[in-house]
Amino acid sequence: MSELVIEGLHASVVGREILRGVDLRVGSGEVHALMGPNGSGKSTLSHVLAGRPGYEVTAGSVRLDGVELLGLPVWERAQAGLFLALQYPIEVPGVSVYDALGESMEAAGRERRQVRELVGAEARRIGVDEAVLSRPLNVDLSGGERKRNEILQLAVLQPRVAVLDEIDSGLDIDALKAVARRVAELAAESGIGVLAITHYQRLLSVLAADKVHVLAAGRVVETGGPELALELERTGYAAYGGDQEEAAEPAARLPRPLV
Repeated sequence: MSELVIEGLHASVVGREILRGVDLRVGSGEVHALMGPNGSGKSTLSHVLAGRPGYEVTAGSVRLDGVELLGLPVWERAQAGLFLALQYPIEVPGVSVYDALGESMEAAGRERRQVRELVGAEARRIGVDEAVLSRPLNVDLSGGERKRNEILQLAVLQPRVAVLDEIDSGLDIDALKAVARRVAELAAESGIGVLAITHYQRLLSVLAADKVHVLAAGRVVETGGPELALELERTGYAAYGGDQEEAAEPAARLPRPLV
């Protein structure tokens, strides 16, 4: 059994405090949804967990199966079993899906020769055109194709915990169902813990959440079951202060996201 434990996490970006004491626990096979107003710190949390440069952690702890992730480079966090599906998957010219996953599997001590079989099977399962797999990663792909690509990578790599940053954004109804169903299967069959950051209950109508958390002003202010997401769909975030001022993350002053 694996567990991601976030305790008292404070973090700043460009000198501004965004996370103000986040506490969360995600166990094997559990699906947790993280919702909240714009600017409340949801994407900042995902970047801090993955170790994106430009964010300063000022207090707290992030442990995966007892291993402290804070202070580790991105690749060591990945090897410890943490996976981040980016809100805006980036293009990687010159590197195919096969190349990226082959390197990742080799680094994890798995057989590289398994890559083509595993990727092909997942591509068929989630509806990724196999012609895409030999092309540069995410280059000239639609938003939906990029999101399917992220979940394909998740399924092949089989991490302990996956953080999905708005995996539903930009997806049409069919793509949303395909992506959400596969994530649900991976949680149930492979025991992957899931922290799904989302604005909308529509994702959770397919990807059933065990717990729903509301993040507002940089901390988790309420936790409930699936009914909480339905309530938020009806009432919005007025009870939590509504939309916050958007977190200042000037692109020119932050390094590019890492894959």
